[in-house]
Amino acid sequence: MPSDLDELYTRRLDRYVTAMRNGQPDRVPVRPLAAEITAKYAGFTCQEVTHDYQKAFEAVIRCCRDFEWDAAVPNMVYVWTGLTQAVGLRYYGVPGIDVGPDVTFQYREPDEKGAFMKREEYDELIADPTRFLYETWLPRVSGDVSAKGQPASYRNSLSFVKGAMATLAYFQAFGPQVERMRTECGTVSAICGMLKAPLDVLADKLRGYIGLAFDLMEVPDKVLAACEAMMPHLGYLALTGADPAKKVPIPIWMHRGSTPFISREHFKTIYWPTLRPIVEALWAQGNQVLFYAEGKWDAHLETFAELPAASIVYHIDRSDPALVHRILGKKFCLSGGVPNTLMAFASPAEVKQHCRGLIETIGADGGYILDASAIIQNDATVENLRAMTDAALEYGVYRSPSSPSVKSAPEPVAPAPGLPHWATAPRPQPGVCIPWEEKLRELPPICGDPEIPRRVWNDIEGLAYLYIWHLLLSF
Repeated sequence: MPSDLDELYTRRLDRYVTAMRNGQPDRVPVRPLAAEITAKYAGFTCQEVTHDYQKAFEAVIRCCRDFEWDAAVPNMVYVWTGLTQAVGLRYYGVPGIDVGPDVTFQYREPDEKGAFMKREEYDELIADPTRFLYETWLPRVSGDVSAKGQPASYRNSLSFVKGAMATLAYFQAFGPQVERMRTECGTVSAICGMLKAPLDVLADKLRGYIGLAFDLMEVPDKVLAACEAMMPHLGYLALTGADPAKKVPIPIWMHRGSTPFISREHFKTIYWPTLRPIVEALWAQGNQVLFYAEGKWDAHLETFAELPAASIVYHIDRSDPALVHRILGKKFCLSGGVPNTLMAFASPAEVKQHCRGLIETIGADGGYILDASAIIQNDATVENLRAMTDAALEYGVYRSPSSPSVKSAPEPVAPAPGLPHWATAPRPQPGVCIPWEEKLRELPPICGDPEIPRRVWNDIEGLAYLYIWHLLLSF
């Protein structure tokens, strides 16, 4: 006989998945992407939850126990600065060290001259992205890793051992955290995996926004080729962390493709052609993508509407919810729309009233998840967080919900003729750093089962591959 928490978890999962498939559950789900606000509620500082992920986990558990959330992120603070310091990463301001203990971690974007990738290095990135990250990018972003051609130092060696072991420990800790959310709170883990658009990766961690802006105008062909070279790797990384049950979406954190960062022309010719195929390939295997559309994306809503129905959940930040609902609401679930300024400065009554308006308009027929417009940090008030939650409980009940069963995930399909050439490009494939065929040339003839060493080699290669790509995307 299932326990009450088991039953609660099942109801919440059905509610969440039904809404994400653009159906009408029993009521509007609540899924706050709550980061440092959880620390504020639990009585921790930003320094504590950023530098000690076990405290970040505990803060989420306390919130899940005390709030009627249907789904939450196991740790929305996510960037563990204990790991970033183990690797020696230069581009974070760490709470309690570089900034105050109650200030969220800061990303230090380099100026054009200090970009972590130089314009003349596009060809290296295009030829072998993984090798470029290890040999050129990592020594520049780390204060401990020796540059290519320089002798390895003691701290260089330690950074790899500590960084790899810390990454493994951190990622393995998420499984027990998700289980705690289920068994102790009846709360669903809201997302699973990681995706970013190739152009966002170039802007965020390689060329910097200023460098990329000049590149788009002066060497757009190189930018496009670099984005195409990264596509298979970003798609592969998304799948390695995806929900095996294909219920929880893969999030994509969308940054520099919105107005006013790049032109419509560059969106049309570079940003979207190197992102859309990844999203469609993930959906072909039954994986939804949460478009966490930070900023204002009004200029591209019609383009997003061309994606297969239910393939994405679209999160509203700065856009007008009514406009987004008119263009996307018939095909996709929407989430968000509660401005973070309200969460920080309005009264609980004002927050509650705003949430009611969203529920009764864009959420009237289902396919809506209540959440703030952007990740909730410690400038929000706990009272407003509770008001947002209470609004769903009070105003979000549907009189005639749809069946809790949702559309079946599509069957995987083989790549169709005419796919962009990135799918079969003759460059090193995702998942390995040094291909087995290359290693095999160094070995004596295999006299036993050749599949055993090949399989084990690729498994261990996969760990080294994931390490460098997660440093690029996750930290």
